[in-house]
Amino acid sequence: MPSNSEFAAQTEQFRPELLAHCYRMLGSIHDAEDLVQETYLRAWRAFGGFEGRSSVRRWLYKIATMACLTALQTRSRRPLPSGLGAPADDHRVAVAPGETSVAWLQPAPDALFGSDDPAVVVASRTGVRLAFIAALQFLPARQRAVLTLRDVLAFRTAEVAEMLDTTTAAVDSTLRRARAQLAAAGPIEDDMVEPREDVRRALLDGYVEAFTRADPGALVDLLRADVELEMPPIPTWFTGRPAVVGFLASRVLRRDGQWRMVRTSANGQLAAVAYEHTADGRYEAHGVEVLTLIGDRIARITAFNDPSLVPTFGLAQALAT
Repeated sequence: MPSNSEFAAQTEQFRPELLAHCYRMLGSIHDAEDLVQETYLRAWRAFGGFEGRSSVRRWLYKIATMACLTALQTRSRRPLPSGLGAPADDHRVAVAPGETSVAWLQPAPDALFGSDDPAVVVASRTGVRLAFIAALQFLPARQRAVLTLRDVLAFRTAEVAEMLDTTTAAVDSTLRRARAQLAAAGPIEDDMVEPREDVRRALLDGYVEAFTRADPGALVDLLRADVELEMPPIPTWFTGRPAVVGFLASRVLRRDGQWRMVRTSANGQLAAVAYEHTADGRYEAHGVEVLTLIGDRIARITAFNDPSLVPTFGLAQALAT
């Protein structure tokens, strides 16, 4: 068996990117963390027989990918509400109860993917954007693996064939089908050019202020006319600024001080962790809201109403007043 220090010296640097890879495959940051742990356990056990025929990085990606493919044999895809049904354009519609039987897509904190280099952060955003991760969920597991290994991670066809124990012809064929299926699903809005960092920061500040003051009118200038709002695990979702602002005004932003928002980032996008004021005077974790931008406006609000996600962002389940 290798020593722990020898193994860590050669493998630990790849942990953040392997976590991102498993997240792309599984759509769940919790499941991804479990699979990365399994990957490192398998790698440690096999490290003594590693002969260096490939790089350590590629060897780890092979182990991680095969672990994900095995896991996906018994797991359903993780959707967002927008992937299951049509939106509502009237905020007065009845909102369906939360659908807890669905394994919903989860957001992923940028901090877990680790880089202090702003250039690296910007370059890596597309590969973990919510729209891209959601689109991947519609691909069969094998297509998902090939597309991420080739188009996101830029491994060569021969390298992917070796990782998946298949032929280069099979990889090329699978990649063509995956690309065609993604193209047929329509454009991914996250491919649009991001605004400057100061504009991004101002949008997030404005969004947080509107929630803190319970001021839906302040959101109007921040949102695109065709803005969309979805709130897993609630399957009902809304499209259009009147419907989105109307819903927030009538059912969410009811009183000043009801919400406290902590700025963060997820999936390479602006985000905020939401806390709601409770009867005992504390602010209890409510969930994570991820903002998708097109130009200098918010194009989509994805509000993950799941308090269990909050510790993943390194934040407490409750805040003192």
